[in-house]
Amino acid sequence: MQKTKRKSTSELREGYTTGSCATACAKAALIALITKQVQKRVMIHLPIGKDVEFLIEDCNMGDFEVMCSTIKDGGDDPDATHGAIIQATVSWREDGEIFIDGGKGVGRVTKPGLPIKVGLAAINPVPRKMIQTEIENVLKHFEIEKGVNVIISVPDGEEIAKKTLNSRLGIIGGISILGTRGTVVPFSNAAYMASIVQAISVAKASGCEHLVFTTGGRSEKFAMSMFSDLPEVAFIEMGDFVGFAMKHCKKIGIPKVSLVGMMGKFSKLARGSMMLHSKGSQVSFEFLASIAKECGAANESIVKILQANTANEVGEIMRELGCKTFFDKISEHCCKEVIKHVEGGLIVSTAIYSMNGELLGKAENIDAY
Repeated sequence: MQKTKRKSTSELREGYTTGSCATACAKAALIALITKQVQKRVMIHLPIGKDVEFLIEDCNMGDFEVMCSTIKDGGDDPDATHGAIIQATVSWREDGEIFIDGGKGVGRVTKPGLPIKVGLAAINPVPRKMIQTEIENVLKHFEIEKGVNVIISVPDGEEIAKKTLNSRLGIIGGISILGTRGTVVPFSNAAYMASIVQAISVAKASGCEHLVFTTGGRSEKFAMSMFSDLPEVAFIEMGDFVGFAMKHCKKIGIPKVSLVGMMGKFSKLARGSMMLHSKGSQVSFEFLASIAKECGAANESIVKILQANTANEVGEIMRELGCKTFFDKISEHCCKEVIKHVEGGLIVSTAIYSMNGELLGKAENIDAY
């Protein structure tokens, strides 16, 4: 079988946000309501400063309202909403106001800490502004002085939301209508970092003073077992962005954090790497060998560590030796490097697990380096 060449980041195709799709549908629906003509395409202005034309898949004309829909194109970004149908239903109102709300499949905010007030539809500030602006421009163009209702819906939104963190953030009943640029940048670091900030903010607003950060879904499962007394909102997947997550915790006044992960990434953190992606940092086998030597490992084991291919392999060598102290020391180094990075002000704990869920070592409640 011929191996498929993976696209480089520069070759990846950008897509459009749910906010852009909702805006396009709202504008098309209002034009159709005014002109009584079915709309096939519509142009909107994106926050990044460019105009983009959207294909309108469906335009249902009624006597008092119009519903337009488009299919979200996420480009080459592996987004849960790629291919989703986004709809906007527009009707007149007599008070002159522009009212924007969510319908079927758009979540509703039930917890504080998000940029939207509790009780409102999960349509973020930038998409709301985009919709508002396009509606105002259409009304001005046709010289109409009326109010407009805009209801954004996503028919499969409730099912799609199960693939997101919405329920943990207190967004119930569907997806969020998102976007700050108008476009989706594939594998965007900024988008992931924004999700971390949002999760920390919701946890803080929920009264959490102890947050648990993990590098992925598997380590989060182990963390939830370890800290079973904490609410679900206290658990946050930081991915590779440990330094960024920890600085934000200090910034908004979270006093205590716990880090839960595995040898691969935490061996880098223990040496001071705050970005744990393979492109951003490398495992130092010399560093791991020096820790093993401190723990009394024999020369034969030190040689094996220096010749190892991965940090997980080093972990297996030390686990077979029954050297829990090694993992405790790595955990302690992780805590101290985090405290050094944020320049104090956090109480940090670290736990290292094996791939099959065995607790290998930990360090608890360290507040100085």
